[in-house]
Amino acid sequence: MDKKEIIERILQLKKEKNAVILAHYYTNPEIQDICDFLGDSLGLSQEAGKTDAGIILFCGVNFMAETASIISPDKKVIVPDPAAGCSLAESITGEDLAEWKAANPDGVVVAYVNTTAEVKAHTDICCTSANALKVVESIPADKKILFVPDRHLGKYINIKTGRNMELWFGDCCVHDRFNSQMVKEMAALYPEADILIHPESSCSGDEEILNMPNAYFYSTSGMVKHAAKSDKKQFIIATEKEIIHHMQKTIPGKEFIPINSKAVCGHMKKATLEKVLKALESEGPEIKVPAEIRDRAWIPIKRMLEL
Repeated sequence: MDKKEIIERILQLKKEKNAVILAHYYTNPEIQDICDFLGDSLGLSQEAGKTDAGIILFCGVNFMAETASIISPDKKVIVPDPAAGCSLAESITGEDLAEWKAANPDGVVVAYVNTTAEVKAHTDICCTSANALKVVESIPADKKILFVPDRHLGKYINIKTGRNMELWFGDCCVHDRFNSQMVKEMAALYPEADILIHPESSCSGDEEILNMPNAYFYSTSGMVKHAAKSDKKQFIIATEKEIIHHMQKTIPGKEFIPINSKAVCGHMKKATLEKVLKALESEGPEIKVPAEIRDRAWIPIKRMLEL
């Protein structure tokens, strides 16, 4: 089948099987163009909880599909490629958190949603880059906090809130490349541009960058909203480059410049049209979180969603 035929078959199967396709901003443009809902981790989590579809086909990475399974245990959650991992999610285990909590029984574990279901099961409250500040500020100031697993996002939150959270030493292999020197060089090249930076970036803990008048720190959805509302015509985008496809489609007449066009998440690119079609045909591979882990992992997610 050619590309047009594959897309037609996907749309047909989706209707026949009462399936919905959720996709992250970092997936291939061809996936973004056929999905029912495109978003960031928080938006996708919320959509998984609202959908009436019987099947959720999640185009992203596996921890996202696990989160959908936790939120909607009555739905069948399938993925195009079960090998779509995440360097952040793989940097910590549930056993690591169990050891910390044994040593800090009164401490609070805040886990970025970019974690496995097992890690969430040992967590007190989850967060995304869109609501991390709100989550941390909801915790009493006298509580000891361990923030996992992204050290750059954690340092950013520490600076913004004045907290002194203990930080796990994990990072996103894509955003870790976006350092302060890179931001300064791009700012010099494009002095009229707003610089939109994901707080997973390694420059997020640099107060010089935080104090730049044209630098803004956002989740991916926050970047889209800023660019849509701003009077500026040029934007430097410090996150995975594929979000620019969505920006160009929905915010015409503005220029979006990737801070580093070679910084690509290979795992997000594992979702292809061919794999999406195969997943719908076979209704698999399925991501199903065991009930015992699901019940425990749902608690910190629910706390996050209720804030």
